[in-house]
Amino acid sequence: MKRLTDAERDAALSTVPQWEYGALRGGVIRRVFVFADFTQAFAFMTQVAFHAEKADHHPEWANVYNRVDITLTTHDADGLSQRDVALAQVIDRIAEGMQRP
Repeated sequence: MKRLTDAERDAALSTVPQWEYGALRGGVIRRVFVFADFTQAFAFMTQVAFHAEKADHHPEWANVYNRVDITLTTHDADGLSQRDVALAQVIDRIAEGMQRP
């Protein structure tokens, strides 16, 4: 897996507009999700975990009550790759399908 070029990154980020790009560690994207309660946040994380495992690409994340903070980067590529963008798109679809406050 290769790290995205600046042009590739810009094009890819346009497909996940709610994710914030950061130059940390060669490139990461981050998004915070807020749910109605802990149960809903945990259900979201469970669905994401199944997809992440299937893709063999795992997020860095933290959960505090109803908030889930997700950071994606590809360590093997030393930065942002297409795998991160693809997983972000899946995560967005999962979140859209869940009732939120």
